[in-house]
Amino acid sequence: MTKTNENLKSAFAGESQANRRYLAFAQKAEEEGFAQAAKLFRAAAEAETVHALNHVKIAGEVNSTLENLGAAVSGETFEFTKMYPEYLEVAKQEGNKQAAWSFDVANKVEQVHATLYQKALVALKSNKEMAKVDYYVCSVCGNTVEGEPPEVCPICGAPKSKFFKTA
Repeated sequence: MTKTNENLKSAFAGESQANRRYLAFAQKAEEEGFAQAAKLFRAAAEAETVHALNHVKIAGEVNSTLENLGAAVSGETFEFTKMYPEYLEVAKQEGNKQAAWSFDVANKVEQVHATLYQKALVALKSNKEMAKVDYYVCSVCGNTVEGEPPEVCPICGAPKSKFFKTA
């Protein structure tokens, strides 16, 4: 890998993190009644997304949908089999209950994502069209479901009203 490619990957990670951080900052600004600051954070977050997408594409990490689904299955599987179990154990050892909760729900949701991606991959490899369904995400834990959301999130216990439909 060239130094430029390493830099593209690093820049992608940094821009992606800035996007999410600025969205969190925007939520906090809204909560505190600073609508214009929230608007500015959201605008900057969108710009960071543009940068991140440019970097990841130029780095050659956006491929065919079949390849992208395979990469997604692999990435999600790594997260729920290795990364999050290790992070969760450390958080428990350190007595950080909030971090442990966050790692635990993320771990469970990554399993859901891997399953959804695998299902899509199987359908496309079989030359079948994926079922046309809506996806809903729990705003508390990130649980992702096909079709209608459940009355209660099976991962975090949030009510159905905490799910939002994705685009």
